[in-house]
Amino acid sequence: MKKTNFLLRLKLQRGIGYVKMLQIASQLDTDEINRATINKMTLPAALKELAWAAYNDPQAENVIKRIKKQCQVISFFDDLYPEKLRQIYQPPLILFALGDTTLLQKEIVTIVGARLATVYSQQVLEQLVPNLIKHNFVIASGLAKGVDVLAHKATLKYHGKTVAVVGNGLNHYYPMANHYVQEQIMREGLILSEYLPDTPPRPFRFPQRNRILAGLATSVVVTEAKERSGSLITANLALQENRNVYAVPGPITSELSVGPNKLIAAGANPLTDFNLSLERFDN
Repeated sequence: MKKTNFLLRLKLQRGIGYVKMLQIASQLDTDEINRATINKMTLPAALKELAWAAYNDPQAENVIKRIKKQCQVISFFDDLYPEKLRQIYQPPLILFALGDTTLLQKEIVTIVGARLATVYSQQVLEQLVPNLIKHNFVIASGLAKGVDVLAHKATLKYHGKTVAVVGNGLNHYYPMANHYVQEQIMREGLILSEYLPDTPPRPFRFPQRNRILAGLATSVVVTEAKERSGSLITANLALQENRNVYAVPGPITSELSVGPNKLIAAGANPLTDFNLSLERFDN
């Protein structure tokens, strides 16, 4: 069987999380996976048993066929898998996609910020997003309430391309208030997830998806964010992966400017001029 199908079987198997899946995947050195491939794996006995269980699972093939009817499946070993994401620490081994997967090969700018964003973020995005679109950047965000959905909406409004990385399976809408936007992105952009399609949203999954938002991007922009927030997690992950990080400075009287201002103090690029920032994005 093909590597992608075997990785899907591993993902469907109980008792195999990311670390175990990575241990097995790291030994897949041929395009076709068969009994000989598994026999020669140098794995702990318990882990090898799990690999055999996934390979021999009689129910898996029907489930995989159903998944592939619902969405496109991209594995770490596929040419379509984005190279920048392949380079990060703990890259997702399987991605599930709905929409235009060619966007994964474009230059991507990730925009994140507070869920309770103010009109300041809206004003910034109304100027920043059209300039990015004009320079052929794809805009990525997490389809969450606040800055995320504002970034997606601005991109769609100005006829740009957007990628939404969600912290749940593609068969779920979260939050439900963004149902229409998610549908529109499926038609005009791309929805991406590392979770099986029926996986429901859970709080611990959203920090995990932040590494994908950081990994896909050439640059990450933070508009407004509290001192401790998911947006700063994304920004710090981006810094760790040597991405450009830009923060929108704000008044020191606003708690939503504490995050960006601290990023700037720590060395992030202040976003003070939209045209100047576009030149820096290209570097």
